[in-house]
Amino acid sequence: MKNALIIFGGVSSEHDVSVVSASSVIRNIPKDRYNVIMLGITKQGEMFLYDGDFEKLPKDRWLEDKAHLKKAIISTDRKDRGIIVFTDNGYEKIKVDVCFPVLHGKNGEDGTMQGLLTIAGIPFVGCNTMASAVCMDKAMTNAICDVNGIAQAKWKYITKYDFERRGKEFAKECEEYLGLPVFIKPANAGSSVGVVKAKTLEEIYSGLDYALGFDSRVVVEEAIIGAEVECAVMGNDEPFAGAVGEIEPCNEFYDFEAKYESDSGLHIPARISEEKIKEVKEQAVRAYKAWGCTGLTRVDFFVRHSDGAVLLNEPNTLPGFTNISMYPMLMDKAGISYGELLDRLCTLATDKWEKEFTQ
Repeated sequence: MKNALIIFGGVSSEHDVSVVSASSVIRNIPKDRYNVIMLGITKQGEMFLYDGDFEKLPKDRWLEDKAHLKKAIISTDRKDRGIIVFTDNGYEKIKVDVCFPVLHGKNGEDGTMQGLLTIAGIPFVGCNTMASAVCMDKAMTNAICDVNGIAQAKWKYITKYDFERRGKEFAKECEEYLGLPVFIKPANAGSSVGVVKAKTLEEIYSGLDYALGFDSRVVVEEAIIGAEVECAVMGNDEPFAGAVGEIEPCNEFYDFEAKYESDSGLHIPARISEEKIKEVKEQAVRAYKAWGCTGLTRVDFFVRHSDGAVLLNEPNTLPGFTNISMYPMLMDKAGISYGELLDRLCTLATDKWEKEFTQ
């Protein structure tokens, strides 16, 4: 029986999604192989060992369960290889065999937690620090794709500093180079938080100002009219692509509400030709390798209606794991059940990190 540390919450705009994902992971992880240890991070950054009912994670009801909360931290001493829990009599150490950081967005999916776990010597599910940081930052993601010849929408980016000095000029450049409408995205955010669709020059400027409230850099991309498809990729040295699904947004685009609060349509497999499904899978694995991903990543694409071009949208190195999330549903369609998926991800983590930590 392995001790599996499930980390949830976090100082992120996606905190509320994380606690729902984590409750689903805990519900489905094989209990005959893993002893679950829950470590919650509040929106203020406090860490607590939680040994209560995991069904209380959504809406942060676990924080009201005071009798089951103990202050805890991740030990950076590799001899501990686990967490330190503070008690009335001092502290105790709990050894961890594998960690699943079920954290979305900043301070969790962006390489920060991955760096801490690497220092701690704790094998963890997902990409390493570098790949997590690269895939979280849309400007870096797009730049790497350009270098590797991976087709994507035309794009530009600007920093908050430069926006304050030449924002209107930049907005005009975006209109001229990208056309209208455009999508404006914080460079470091997920779940479509802070994303704006701008249809006029004035909306580009106001959208940039809004998106810069979520991050110090924003990316502006041309609008692609086409099918929105997603591909689940898993593996270390020899990654493979699972099924390809299609999103049918209930809103004008696949924003936060469409993802988590409304009835967007999901089609598995995607309503595209077998030839295009094959191309999406090939491009997903190619991009996965270019970014240096390991463990898992969901890679999103557009299939443009006008010419059938497969264009990269973005990667998600720790995609949602709720009961309606695309990644586990795509792997289930590929013949890997939720429980088996979690076991495989934990095995990939120990296979990768055990070798690196012992070198």
